[in-house]
Amino acid sequence: MDNSYQELNRQSTERMRNLAAKLTDEDLELPLGEYWTIAAAFAHIAFWDARVLKILEDSESNNQVIIHPFDLVVNDISLPFWLAIPPRQAVELAIATAEELDQSLESFSPILLEKIASANLRFIRRDYHRLAHLDEIEEALNY
Repeated sequence: MDNSYQELNRQSTERMRNLAAKLTDEDLELPLGEYWTIAAAFAHIAFWDARVLKILEDSESNNQVIIHPFDLVVNDISLPFWLAIPPRQAVELAIATAEELDQSLESFSPILLEKIASANLRFIRRDYHRLAHLDEIEEALNY
């Protein structure tokens, strides 16, 4: 499997870290779209990265790809919980989870990783998801 995803994931985590360092507590509470806040977007990123960590853990322990079914309505259901997380903690959670996932992906079994990527490349290329939200946040802040 092409390992370019590792650098792309690291770059998206670094971009998240750099953006977070610039954000004030007031920035984190700014609206992002109709219902979200910037902090909620970070909590969202952490949640979905944590899901991939769970896929990796379960796949590794079972030596086969384990992808738990998920309904897209989970974002709507989870949003009140993400909004309840103190904003700075949401950012810290997103960065810590991204770092943990990046490290896990880099040391993961190549054979299982290939199978997981075949099921959904976005489980491996986390930069797709992270960067979409970071772009949205920077646009809302006029960065």
